[in-house]
Amino acid sequence: MNVVFMNTLEKETGENRVLTAQISIAESQGVWHVLWKNTPMPGAADQELWYEGVSWDEMLSAFRQGLRDKIRNGYRPLIHTEWDSGQGLTGKARMTQMLAYYCEANPNEELFESLRSWRREQAAREGKAPYILATNRVLRMISVFQPRTIEELLQIPGFGEQKAAMYGNDLITITADLPRITEFPLDWVARMIDTNQFEAWLTAQKEQNLRVELDREANKRKLLEIVAGGGSLSDLQEGLSLQRRELLLWVEDLDREGYDMEPLIEAELHEVAEEDQIKAWNAFETEGHRYLKPVLQRIVAMEEMKGKELDRAYEWLRLLRLRFRREKESADVSATSQAAS
Repeated sequence: MNVVFMNTLEKETGENRVLTAQISIAESQGVWHVLWKNTPMPGAADQELWYEGVSWDEMLSAFRQGLRDKIRNGYRPLIHTEWDSGQGLTGKARMTQMLAYYCEANPNEELFESLRSWRREQAAREGKAPYILATNRVLRMISVFQPRTIEELLQIPGFGEQKAAMYGNDLITITADLPRITEFPLDWVARMIDTNQFEAWLTAQKEQNLRVELDREANKRKLLEIVAGGGSLSDLQEGLSLQRRELLLWVEDLDREGYDMEPLIEAELHEVAEEDQIKAWNAFETEGHRYLKPVLQRIVAMEEMKGKELDRAYEWLRLLRLRFRREKESADVSATSQAAS
């Protein structure tokens, strides 16, 4: 059984005693379990099974209802999940959420799409992922509040001085001449929104975030199982229904976290000519391992490669690079240890 969420709660009894309990969400072969486990007490059940089944929505409902009942009974989470309200948010964090809520409730889709087009073109020119320039939430706020100066732009949460210096003039060019019905500063937003609706929106956001977290954890465990079994990228793609590029990014992240990706590397490099692997390894030694294009140019004539063939070349180079980095780090550690002794 894979435990994908766990929290500890405490309850003061008034007799200088503290009762502790754990709540957990686990998954096994597609079946969800929500379990409450008490500190053993005379005459009390050690654990309660709140849900067992395959429905995500029913599982989440049982989790929330059971947790609310325990909190009303005096238990307090050591790590506050803030399921029921936004009271855990204060100051700047709460205001940022209010701005996001207002923008979702009052969208300007035409301007938002124009800003997305600018971001896409600018990211392509710089060779960066679009979200690095600005997230959708930031663009949504810009589209709704329409800053006309750098000073106003800096009041958009998530858009600091560095990005304002790089992209501020471009963005203001897009928004400056448009009619707007709101003004800066944005403190008026807190007075305009319906508190009850805002609290409901916060709860929905938290549920969605937890769902993403739980889904990712379940997929992570599945990915590791497939890799440990000698599976290939195609096996991962079939098992997780993700794009190969997304899978490779995930594999690189897991490798950095210390998970063993060698079975996958071996499975993918099995079909690559040993001569090409040797050339690539030597190119990593001379060209460095940050960028793959110079390495690929040392192996083949890139102008002769197109489409899937080129994509496949970059895939196995990324995996070989993981092995190269690991061995280089191991050699560096060994050299440092020998020098110290």
